[in-house]
Amino acid sequence: MRPIIAAALFATFMTPAAAEEVGSVDVDWLGNDIVIEAFGDPKVEGVTCHVAYFDRGLIDRLQKGNWFEDPSNSSIACRQTGPITLGDIDRSDEGESVFSERRSIIWKSVQVKRIFDEANQTLIYISHARDVQNGSAKMAISTVPLYVPG
Repeated sequence: MRPIIAAALFATFMTPAAAEEVGSVDVDWLGNDIVIEAFGDPKVEGVTCHVAYFDRGLIDRLQKGNWFEDPSNSSIACRQTGPITLGDIDRSDEGESVFSERRSIIWKSVQVKRIFDEANQTLIYISHARDVQNGSAKMAISTVPLYVPG
């Protein structure tokens, strides 16, 4: 297989989910917003996650001088939105990335990882800041039980 074709296939199947903006809330007169995005888990059919994060406006960027960076705080809620079908998911305790979005040009991003709690038949989604230089304790968690009454 040609390297370009292999890279394209890898990018198609290994890229975290893309999000769609579903809402935006104005929080002040400086143009700052809370943005809400939705994305489906690319390897778990029937699960949709909503992530909310702060988006700095132009006036706030000019005032504070830190032009290229947004806060990396986020909130997440994941729910069953259809019949759940587990694909070939990573079952290790590290889990796998299902969504990532930059919060600065180079250093920061908000990342969502999925961890499978097999003993309790629950999918755990954790949203956290990822920073090349500084770790962050800013996180949010959501769970989707796979319980089927029976």
